[in-house]
Amino acid sequence: MATIYVRKAEEKDLDRIVEIIDSAKVTLKKRGVDQWQDGYPDHDILRQDLKDGITYLLIFNNEIVGTAALNQGIDENYQVIEDGEWMPESNDVYTVIHRIAVDANYAGNNLADTFIHHLITISLMLGYNDVRIDTHFENLAMQHVIEKNGFDKRGVIRMFADRQPRYAYQMILK
Repeated sequence: MATIYVRKAEEKDLDRIVEIIDSAKVTLKKRGVDQWQDGYPDHDILRQDLKDGITYLLIFNNEIVGTAALNQGIDENYQVIEDGEWMPESNDVYTVIHRIAVDANYAGNNLADTFIHHLITISLMLGYNDVRIDTHFENLAMQHVIEKNGFDKRGVIRMFADRQPRYAYQMILK
């Protein structure tokens, strides 16, 4: 049986995090998805996530195979929602799963699902019951993963960096 767990990233993990993100950029490009094709997220953003203490790693059989940022509090990108609304029981503060990626060499192991499950649990353990995530309109694979894991599509947000629309999802934990 495989050993799978999540841990917080450390500075020494930055090179591996960049490798995984770069691998995801290549996968998105091959799929014809315009997400992450303009340099974002870059080394500086990933380093800042580490400094902020919001980077988590997915470990599979003692190998780092996934990375994600788990923002906590308020995300400015989520303040305005179009073509929908946040759930009535939404909180003023919440977590947002950003920059989630799993090494393409580990495809087929449902690791994105497992990683999301762990990040939801971490959110609850940090005291948040409102969890949000977004993805590009063209990223059908991530839309499937998000919806399969119980998130409700709530509308459209626009990222401040590029003003591009993203589908926004939300889950309220009981």
